[in-house]
Amino acid sequence: QNYYGKELQKSEDLKTNACITSARPVSKLVRDALKLIHDEVVDRYYGCGLVIPECLSSCWILDLGSGSGRDCYLLSQLVGEQGHITGIDMTEGQVELAKKHIAYHMGKFGYQKPNVEFFLGYMEKLGDAGLADETYDIVISNCVINLAPDKSAVLREAFRVLKPGGEMYFSDVYASQRLDEVLRSHRVLWGECLGGALYWEDLYSIAEEMGFSPPCLVTATPITIGDKVLESIVGDCRFVSATYRLFKVPGGSRTGPAQVIYNGGIVEHEQELVFDANFTFKKGDLVDVDAEMAAILQSSRFAEKFTIRAGGASAAAPQGCC
Repeated sequence: QNYYGKELQKSEDLKTNACITSARPVSKLVRDALKLIHDEVVDRYYGCGLVIPECLSSCWILDLGSGSGRDCYLLSQLVGEQGHITGIDMTEGQVELAKKHIAYHMGKFGYQKPNVEFFLGYMEKLGDAGLADETYDIVISNCVINLAPDKSAVLREAFRVLKPGGEMYFSDVYASQRLDEVLRSHRVLWGECLGGALYWEDLYSIAEEMGFSPPCLVTATPITIGDKVLESIVGDCRFVSATYRLFKVPGGSRTGPAQVIYNGGIVEHEQELVFDANFTFKKGDLVDVDAEMAAILQSSRFAEKFTIRAGGASAAAPQGCC
């Protein structure tokens, strides 16, 4: 709270590039939407690139660690007036800043009533903020789960508030090994998103324990620290900024491998949908998918965008790793 609420005053105050790593090219739609966001909201934003999944029209989205609200106001435009965005953050100054600009942005977007709300609270305890079970289509998080000491609690709560077939789409920092106490207790390394980074293999076990489908790796980018003192403390541990997607697949949905055809229709992905590092779907092409991906596509908001037939290759897609 002190680091993000008082010590950092603008994104340029960050000491490493861990929280500003870009993962994917930014589309024109997103660039245009960013232009409508208040300068103060953008300047006080400390997230990692952009975390914007596809197929968002009318979705209800929860942003964990929403900070100054930049991603919330961006997503507000992409879900439309019928959608809804909730942001939650533990830093009072950031939440106040985000709330201050609600009327400004609704006016800019031409909305009759706000489709954005912000809460002060902890992502490990979403119930304390009144967030109910099975409320959201998507939970996003942008380089903040590493700041939570209890990662299992974060994923457990995300799973709880997601609707069946819902998705957790999030960017974070991962380490090549489990970090020792020296790194985990280093104040600046923690604030810079490195000291609390999860060993990437542990994400797979935690996700499975909470009930999610196996993580789908979307992108991964190596992190360079760029500070000699911090580099000496880190030693041979390596870090990446990675985006994963997890799905809350309803029980009984995993029936076997399938053949799928992407029918198009997703804004800005009309001809091709790059779903993750393993699967790219081109409009009209028949693609063999494993049972896990078939269940994800059948049960999620993507179902109406695909024609899905039973059968196909039985080999599982390789798990993406950092």
